[in-house]
Amino acid sequence: MIDSLNERFIQIAKNTLEIESIAVEGLRKNLQNPEESHAFIHAVNILLNCKGRIVVSGIGKSGHIARKVAATLASTGSPAFFVHPAEASHGDLGMIKQEDVLVALSYSGETNELLEIIPLIKRMGAKLIALTGFPQSSLAKLADAHLNVHVDKEACPLNLAPTASTTATLAMGDAIAMVLLDSKEFNAHDFALSHPGGSLGKKLLTYVRDVMRTGDAVPKTLITASLKIALLEISQKRLGMTVIVNDQNQVLGIFTDGDLRRFLEKNSHLDNVLLKDIMSPNPKTISKDVLAAQAIEMMDRLRINQLVIVDAMGRLEGALNMHDLLSEKII
Repeated sequence: MIDSLNERFIQIAKNTLEIESIAVEGLRKNLQNPEESHAFIHAVNILLNCKGRIVVSGIGKSGHIARKVAATLASTGSPAFFVHPAEASHGDLGMIKQEDVLVALSYSGETNELLEIIPLIKRMGAKLIALTGFPQSSLAKLADAHLNVHVDKEACPLNLAPTASTTATLAMGDAIAMVLLDSKEFNAHDFALSHPGGSLGKKLLTYVRDVMRTGDAVPKTLITASLKIALLEISQKRLGMTVIVNDQNQVLGIFTDGDLRRFLEKNSHLDNVLLKDIMSPNPKTISKDVLAAQAIEMMDRLRINQLVIVDAMGRLEGALNMHDLLSEKII
C-alpha cells in the first residue's frame, strides 16, 4: 500500500512537470508564428523606449508572478516595481506616470481590478502591455501590445488551480527581461551593483586584489637560492609553493609540494640541486584587477589550487590560494 501510494506521488509530480514544460514549449513554438513574434518585438521595443519605469501589476496568482517579473526586471537593468491593482484604485495610481509602461498580468484578461485602472492609464498617456491567455479578452484589446500566454490545460488535476498558466506567464516575463538585458548590454558587473548583499554580491564585486596575499605573506625564492631555502619558504608561508623570481622580481617559475614529490620519486639526493632544474616554468598568472570569480573559474578549469599575481611587466605582486577564497566566502 505504501509503495503504491509513493508511486502515485511520483506520477503526479511527473505529470505536473510534463504539463508545465509543454506549456513553456508552447510559448517557444508560438514565437515562430509571425504574428506572435511581431507582438513580442513590439512589446520589447515599447519597454526599450520607456523613459520612466516599468510598472508590473496583477492580482491573485498573477499578482505573485507580477512581483517576480518586476523583481527580475529591476535586477537585470530595467527599473521596475510592482503595483497592486486594487491599491492603485485607492491612491497608488499616483505612482504611475505618463513616461512609464504598465505591464498587466491576467490570464483571463478580464480581471476587474485591472480593467478599472486601464482607462486612467490610457488617459495619462502611459503605454500598456498585457500578458493574457486570451487574445480576444478585454485587457488584450486595450493593450498597446499583447503577449499570448495561453496553455491548453492546467497541471491541476481539476484544471482549476493556476499552475501551467502561471509558469507560462513567468517564463514569458523572464524572456522579456533577458531580451532587455541583452539589448542594454547589461553585464556581470552591472548585475553585481544591484546585488551587493549576500554571497552573490560578494562573489561578483570582489577583485583579486581584495583577497590576494601580498608582501611578506607571499612565498618567493630567488632563482639563485638553494633548494633548502625554497623548502623553508614553502614551510613558513604555508601555501604549498614558492614563486621563483630573479633580482628584478620577475616571475620565472613556481616550485610546489607536487614538484618536490615528483622529484623525490626519481631522486634520493637533494645535494647540489638547482631550482631552475626542478621548478615548473611559466606558472599560471593573473592580474590583481580581475574579478575573484574569474580566478576561481581559471583554477577550476586548470585544476590548480594557487595563482601567481603579476603586473604588466611580469613582476610578482601577490599570490592567491583556493583556501583564501574559501575563507573569504567567495566560493
